[in-house]
Amino acid sequence: MASHSFLWGFGKKFFTFGLIGLTVSDRYASILPVRGASMSPTFNPGSNSFGGSLFDDYVLVEKFCLDKYKFSRGDVIVFRSPWNHKEKHVKRIIGLPGDWIGTHSSYDAVKVPDGHCWVEGDNLSSSMDSRSVGPIPLGLVQGRVTHIVWPPQRLGVVEGNIHEDRLSSS
Repeated sequence: MASHSFLWGFGKKFFTFGLIGLTVSDRYASILPVRGASMSPTFNPGSNSFGGSLFDDYVLVEKFCLDKYKFSRGDVIVFRSPWNHKEKHVKRIIGLPGDWIGTHSSYDAVKVPDGHCWVEGDNLSSSMDSRSVGPIPLGLVQGRVTHIVWPPQRLGVVEGNIHEDRLSSS
């Protein structure tokens, strides 16, 4: 009889903590691995486009910014892939709705439409981003990256800096 009450109590606690954890992860914040070299040197500075990195950076993703889409140029965001909803990508916002973005491959400029943003990886030579797929709908954004939480030697705040040569004009 004691075994049954122990298991029942353990099961209730496990289920309760699971629901709380899921709610926090869904509504407020989560931790996500950043894979690949497209955001190097900000994330995975030891990686390259061929072999990757031995250890991925893990980042804290806050979701309060999703209320009214409060983003700024330079923010690093997580978004669902427009071509495969199961994939998540991490890129930096270069342009917001209404901004004109100069493309690096030609002398053309692209206006970011309402409800979209222009994102690029920090490592332009190894990044598939808005330069190849166009503006990203803000509805696909899952949150903003605020901190690196793993590995311990890289623990810190993620800065929202854009290199001057990549600044957009409104």
